[in-house]
Amino acid sequence: MKKKIYRNLSVLLMTMGLSLGVAHSQQEKIQLFKLQDVQLTSGPFRDAMMTDLDYIMELDADRLLAPFLKEAGLEPKAENYPNWENTGLDGHIAGHYLTALSQMYASAGDEAALERLEYMLQELERVQKANGNGYIGGVPGSKKLWDEIASGEIKAGSFSLNDRWVPLYNIHKTYSGLRDAYLIAGQESAKEMLIQFTDWMWNTTRELSKDQIQDMLRSEHGGLNEVFADVAEITGDQKYLDLAYKFTQEAVLKPLEKQEDILNGMHANTQIPKVIGYETIYHLDANEDYHTAAEYFWENVVNERTVALGGNSVREHFNPADDFTSMINDVQGPETCNTYNMLKLTEKLFQSKPEEKYAAYYEKALYNHILSSQHPDTGGFVYFTPMRPEHYRVYSQPETSFWCCVGSGIENHGKYNEFIYAHTANDLYVNLFIPSVLNWKEKGLKLTQKTQFPQEDATSFTIHTRKSQKLNLLIRFPEWTDKEGFQIKVNGNNWNIDQVSGNYISVNRKWKDGDEVSVELPMHISTEALPDGSNYQAFEYGPIVLGAKTGEEDLKGLYADASRGGHIPAGRKIPLSETPVLVSETPENISEAVEKNSNSDLSFSMKELLYPQKFKDLEFIPFYNIHDSRYVIYLPVETPEGLAAIEEKRKQQEIQERELEALTIDKVSPGEQQPESDHFIETEDSNIGVNQDRHWRDASGYFSYVLKDDKKQARQVQITYFGLDRDRHFKILINDQLVAEEHLNGDKGYRFFTETYELPKELTEKDQTDLKIKFEALEGSRTAGIYEVRLMK
Repeated sequence: MKKKIYRNLSVLLMTMGLSLGVAHSQQEKIQLFKLQDVQLTSGPFRDAMMTDLDYIMELDADRLLAPFLKEAGLEPKAENYPNWENTGLDGHIAGHYLTALSQMYASAGDEAALERLEYMLQELERVQKANGNGYIGGVPGSKKLWDEIASGEIKAGSFSLNDRWVPLYNIHKTYSGLRDAYLIAGQESAKEMLIQFTDWMWNTTRELSKDQIQDMLRSEHGGLNEVFADVAEITGDQKYLDLAYKFTQEAVLKPLEKQEDILNGMHANTQIPKVIGYETIYHLDANEDYHTAAEYFWENVVNERTVALGGNSVREHFNPADDFTSMINDVQGPETCNTYNMLKLTEKLFQSKPEEKYAAYYEKALYNHILSSQHPDTGGFVYFTPMRPEHYRVYSQPETSFWCCVGSGIENHGKYNEFIYAHTANDLYVNLFIPSVLNWKEKGLKLTQKTQFPQEDATSFTIHTRKSQKLNLLIRFPEWTDKEGFQIKVNGNNWNIDQVSGNYISVNRKWKDGDEVSVELPMHISTEALPDGSNYQAFEYGPIVLGAKTGEEDLKGLYADASRGGHIPAGRKIPLSETPVLVSETPENISEAVEKNSNSDLSFSMKELLYPQKFKDLEFIPFYNIHDSRYVIYLPVETPEGLAAIEEKRKQQEIQERELEALTIDKVSPGEQQPESDHFIETEDSNIGVNQDRHWRDASGYFSYVLKDDKKQARQVQITYFGLDRDRHFKILINDQLVAEEHLNGDKGYRFFTETYELPKELTEKDQTDLKIKFEALEGSRTAGIYEVRLMK
């Protein structure tokens, strides 16, 4: 009943010509300041913003626009960029680019960014007019695709829709870019284009049933529910809120509303934007079920699935909450896009309930993942940040790299000023300790924050106000600080601290011009274990994750080329048995053995702990300062007694892994988005799923991948199956030649097993570097679930 009352209130407000947002604002909801109102003044965040601006302006607007012009029947002024921009996800970066330019105009006051933004909008307006129906998109084959959808012809897979690469995800970026060009940069033309584009989606899907739309939403679709809710707030029109509800995938929403954990094995960044949409709808329509789902999701991901730097996922998917083995073993660690979206969700939840835990997570992720994901010199962005000891990261280049994490990356570093402060009518929250100037125009008040945090463990604020005024200044009391040493002074006088850490301290008084507040924030070394309770620990100084450089050898592809897999750090994996170990008789007290180096403000050593001897002199520094190097963050903690047995076991595992990797030419992990996309998947009547935390794909039709054999060394293919698959009858073909016909009857038991198939001599003798492997079901049957495909020497 409560939901219906709120929705009726929303309708009533609309009929009165009021924005849907009016009802919520009257409840003293927390608001973030506009980017224009908060200026960064110095330090690593401002440096990162200006480096990002250089990267953004190096991109060619006409190349980003080319897919849109082509699809509208207009002559492009330049060729598409390569990489994801000309292999099926054509046009997805342009939407991010609109947002990034808007941010840079607002945050850095850059007029060139505004000129570039206005040019992009003019060209997209030409595209919209040429299309004649409101559509703006660079999806290859757009007209045929959307005509099929409108007629009810829907063929959805997790990462495809009617044989295109996630087109709904693609156009969501354009929607978001237009919204931000209006809301951030004040571009009225963007607002009109956004509304027309949303009307196009309304018209395209108006004849589809609820079941058809839910079927379509099995395909990754970004945060379309969020942006449609935003359009509802912008226009005050109920139909757009209805569209937001319509584009909410119930298969994910309903379990989360019941606080059921369904996340193991799910593609992480497919889910996070949907949840941002839940909370956006809640802000607009007070739908408590949606808010419950969003809160539960955040708590689950942050507390059960997030590593010390604030990121999550392995190979883009949520690993089991009770087993982080793959996080340590794999080189495709936390994805930057995931953290970008988790920060957006965190902001919205904080605006619903301003609890310190949200600011704490935001700070952790901002310093340790987002700031570290940009190369400080070239501006290149990171896709995966491996937690595997002694591996490294790969950086994008503006001419070659157009991954999703480049799109979110050009946004990340233009909005560091977004969450430093927040407010109600008479409350001012200080969330982050970043040097900045807040100009609160409505109050006639300016607040200047000066700090060198985290190099110094203090910050200060100066108030400038036209007239004395009452204001409740709420200063965050972080969980990580020294409880006894935390101190606030107002004009040199101690302020009473009446809360424990993990809260906000209220400094509620009448402020006059020139008043000063100083805050002491003592920091100390602590450790953070992996969430599964295993013996891997990371070190932190306050909220800052520490890491150590371990070498620069074999940094293969450090600066990415244009290949589909160029974002993956594919250099040699150093065996875990050869990486550092922390050895202590009292593992629970290892932080006490860490020493701060006297000749450096943020440099630490742990000679007493590190094993073997060659690692004794490793210097631990803030991870965001580590680049162009292999590194360690998480290290196993062992007692001297347990070390020998574990080393022997690790050596045997590593020998087996090395032998397998040495023979592997190429491999695919079926059911995982990027490995499949990188191998040009084609499917018909195919499904994916997860079994014992391993992904699989099967089909009653077929599916195929293109494997690379550049040196023409391939002699075998290895396929991994599950032993209980039964009544599975299918063919395996390579380049249309039959390799094997399989008939699985489920007699292998509850285990995974691998079969090896020799390649036909005709294939190995041909001068071919592309080998297309196809799994095709026999009539009336299905293929087995395929868990891994390896092309072998």
